[in-house]
Amino acid sequence: MHIANPIYDVVFKYLMEDAKVAKLLISSIIGEDIEELDFRPQEFTTDIDKSRIEGRIGTLTVYRLDFTARIRTEEGSKNVIIEIQKAKFATDIMRFRSYLGNQYSDTSSTQAVTINNHTRNIGMPIIGIYFLGHKLDHNESAVIGVNRVYTDLITGEILTTKESFIESLTHDSYVIQIPNLRMKRRTELEALLSIFDQTLSVDAAHHMLNVQEGDFPEKYRPLIRRLQMAVSEPEMRKQMTLEDGLLQDFENMQREIEEYKQKTAEAEKAVEEEKQKTAKAEKAIAEEKHKTAEAEKATAEEKHKTAEAEKAIAEEKHKTAEAEKATAEEKHKTAEVEKAIAEEKHKTAEAILEIEELKKRLSALEQSK
Repeated sequence: MHIANPIYDVVFKYLMEDAKVAKLLISSIIGEDIEELDFRPQEFTTDIDKSRIEGRIGTLTVYRLDFTARIRTEEGSKNVIIEIQKAKFATDIMRFRSYLGNQYSDTSSTQAVTINNHTRNIGMPIIGIYFLGHKLDHNESAVIGVNRVYTDLITGEILTTKESFIESLTHDSYVIQIPNLRMKRRTELEALLSIFDQTLSVDAAHHMLNVQEGDFPEKYRPLIRRLQMAVSEPEMRKQMTLEDGLLQDFENMQREIEEYKQKTAEAEKAVEEEKQKTAKAEKAIAEEKHKTAEAEKATAEEKHKTAEAEKAIAEEKHKTAEAEKATAEEKHKTAEVEKAIAEEKHKTAEAILEIEELKKRLSALEQSK
């Protein structure tokens, strides 16, 4: 049996427009019974032709559907918002965050509840279902459930009573890695999701998959038949071809962006290397200037020391000259004194001679008497 490939947005939209089929698919993924399911119509249409004309290629890499649902739980029925996002590229993660942010801030996503006899509006719990056309980085599981658990971190006790405060600010998620849905049918859910198994493609464009209706439990047959009906829709094939073109345009754009980023990165690297070379050259020049300044400083200090030494030598010479002068004066004085002594000795000798002469005369006079 040939079915239209639901990885295409237009086929996925066609599949989910059937309320019974949408309820069956969502209920099987989240493991909850859905009592009521309603589209949020403001989020439910995607006009591929208009998007292509306006050049809004990037907006089609993520396809988004919003539902409000009443699900039956062990505690009773509760209203939730179910957001389905189908992405083709790993780079779409920021769009997921943006859409979730819009969902949390949407004032219409609230409900009135009565707690302790007081009525107030609270945010409706959100369930996120993500169909990924690419693989995650670390996990090979085809279907991953992220379910919140309340835990008392003091006692380690698992808390079973839900709180509107927590339910309004956090959400459960289910992640389907389409590339990992490969020929495995271990559970009913895995059998159901095999409608996304791209290894079942039978045409070059991958617009159709070949499945065996007998491989699916009876309750899932409506999904298969719905996708079989889509094959016979001429407009569906046209839209799928347009989507192929859009994706090719997007991939080309992404490639150009990546090439531009690479060239920019290389240019920035070259500029950075040039800056580093310039910085090294400037550092070398600065070091050379510092060495020159140090050498000039050392030369100046040496000149100062030489001048000081020459000054000290001059002063020493001056002192020596003064000393020699003083010595010469002292010698002159000594000579003068020695001369005066010699003259005094001469006078003394003459006086002694005169005295001797007088003694002789006196002696002669005494004898003559």
